[in-house]
Amino acid sequence: MKPTVYIARKVPTEVEDYIGKHCNYSKWDQPGPIPREVLLENLSNAEGLLISGGKINQELLDHAPRLRAVSTISVGYNNFDLEAMKARGILGTNTPQVLNDTVADLIFALILSTARRIPEMDRYVREGNWKRGDDENLFGIDVHHKTLGIIGMGGIGEAVAHRGKWGFEMNILYHNRTRKPEVEATLEAEYCSLQDLLRKSDFIVLMTPLTPETHHLIGAEELALMKPTSVFINASRGATVDEEALIKALQTNKIYGAGLDVFEREPLAHDNPLLSLPNVITLPHIGSSTEQTRFEMAMQAAQSLVSALQGETPANLVKELRS
Repeated sequence: MKPTVYIARKVPTEVEDYIGKHCNYSKWDQPGPIPREVLLENLSNAEGLLISGGKINQELLDHAPRLRAVSTISVGYNNFDLEAMKARGILGTNTPQVLNDTVADLIFALILSTARRIPEMDRYVREGNWKRGDDENLFGIDVHHKTLGIIGMGGIGEAVAHRGKWGFEMNILYHNRTRKPEVEATLEAEYCSLQDLLRKSDFIVLMTPLTPETHHLIGAEELALMKPTSVFINASRGATVDEEALIKALQTNKIYGAGLDVFEREPLAHDNPLLSLPNVITLPHIGSSTEQTRFEMAMQAAQSLVSALQGETPANLVKELRS
């Protein structure tokens, strides 16, 4: 007998067909995210859940007595209540690696756009402000041959480092929970403390997962260590940064600028001071948002879910739930 799955977000037809070959399923197929109450109402018979975001906590588990596996279409899984899932023996999977290059491309788009003030200059032209004699008022800063500091040298961090080293001849610094000798050898990257990285880097990219240890990893003290000419990029999770402290640093020109794809509260409130600052680029959390990458993420998540429900150890079982 096929296991029963609930698909809690729209997925490509090929992904749905794959699940249908191995499982009985029902789904949410309306535009936008599934309302929490609708999700809970549809879990009474579900053995598997395919989801993207939304808390997998005790409340949800109480509505899903048959649940055996949850697969999230994302790299981050801070929405998993790992202790509650462990207590029930529920497997949880994510989708690492498949989006590394796509997110790294976006990070470099933020680096270049912030350094050369691309959105600001675009508005300058469109609003009819470009005139003969413009010169220093249009200056940005160079990216090539500068120092790139990467906080969190996972797969995405390595892809960013590769682009910086071989595309822009940048000097690579990194800070990570563990050293990466292979990265040091192939990219001539230098391992250093967080404080030294912040002091020395011209461009600082934050790519750590959100955990209790990394919550507000970058705050007022860390921002004070950065050069006044430095650019800060965050494409990890919004809560890894003390947003209020970042706003103050940008308002007072403690740092040159910031490129942000994530925020403490999403969507970003219309009155958030970040939106009024010319030295900030704001994006709507689109790190992995290309058609091909999102398809591959959804298929990988579906394959992991089916594998778990068939009694196998899925390839992308999150480390905290491995036995």
